[in-house]
Amino acid sequence: MGTPQLSRRDARRIAVRAQLLSADRPETVLDTVRHLGFLQADPTEAVARNADLVLWSRLGSRYDRRELEEAVGTGQLVELDMRLRPAEDVALYRAEMAGWPGPGPRKEWQVRTLGWLEANDACRRDILDKLYDEGPLPASALPDTTAVPWESSGWTNDRNVRKLLDLMAARGEVAAAGREGRVKLWDLAERVYPDVPVVPLPEALAERDRRRLRGLGIARAKSPKMPGEPDHVGEAGVLATVEGVPGSWRVDPAYLDYRTTFRGRTALLSPLDRLVFDRRRIAEVFGFDYQLEMYKPAAKRRWGYWAMPVLHGDRLVGKVDAAADREAGVLRVHTVHEDEPFSKALTGAVDRELRDLAGWLDLELERG
Repeated sequence: MGTPQLSRRDARRIAVRAQLLSADRPETVLDTVRHLGFLQADPTEAVARNADLVLWSRLGSRYDRRELEEAVGTGQLVELDMRLRPAEDVALYRAEMAGWPGPGPRKEWQVRTLGWLEANDACRRDILDKLYDEGPLPASALPDTTAVPWESSGWTNDRNVRKLLDLMAARGEVAAAGREGRVKLWDLAERVYPDVPVVPLPEALAERDRRRLRGLGIARAKSPKMPGEPDHVGEAGVLATVEGVPGSWRVDPAYLDYRTTFRGRTALLSPLDRLVFDRRRIAEVFGFDYQLEMYKPAAKRRWGYWAMPVLHGDRLVGKVDAAADREAGVLRVHTVHEDEPFSKALTGAVDRELRDLAGWLDLELERG
């Protein structure tokens, strides 16, 4: 096939459909996560936890939060690097774990981190022994026998055990084993991850690119390195261009029937939703100006602490600044920011979504 020439609307529809936000909703929690690739396990509950909000926006109010807890509790989903992934996908990360901190020549930070880990090998062994005997356990229950404290210019200062656990998780020695409330539990990785054959690293990276593109629909082949899940997809899919947007894209050919199959709907999205997480893509393809403002001082926020983007069909059209006040029993809507004046139909659709969200949270809807 030739290089697909896409309009921005074409690209938007591909992205929306790939993220399971069109009118055709998925059936189950596991179906959804397997298609999307992961759920970011952020504990913020300004409205609801990100993972739950992402599933509600796909499945609707029939989604029961206990389904996600059960999938994690039974090991069908596992937490890897703050993301809930299908357990079978761990095979795509094992080779990288075994080769931690990465192939040479190593960068200065890799050498420094490896040196710190080696200097605290006795503490590492103490943690493994404690987990073997008593796990799963929170970090606070694990011994801090570090010989050399971790030093940084940020929030990881004086958090020796937590930093050590993060590095041990990167090596595939320990794993997140669920949570007690907001507190993460840790256990030996062999008791959390399924016993599946390791996929060689080159094959694993290529397959991760393919799965990422399946969930994104359309993405850049390369993008700047960022913490967490990348936005780029390498050589996955086929080359495409988007009218009015410089550079080339990769598109999953499974979505190239968008002209005849796309049916949109209105949805409220988590600020961490994968559709909006790539700020460059939503600016270039959706023409949408947005960023998460929870880390900004209140006086500098334009849209709100946890402003939820509004999707209508294939367009991002506004933001809803809302917060769940569970003590008062209300979902309080502070402001609905309209990027362009909402039609009567769109206003009604957003209102229905807000009532549905409040009902799902078992709260009353209150407008500020």
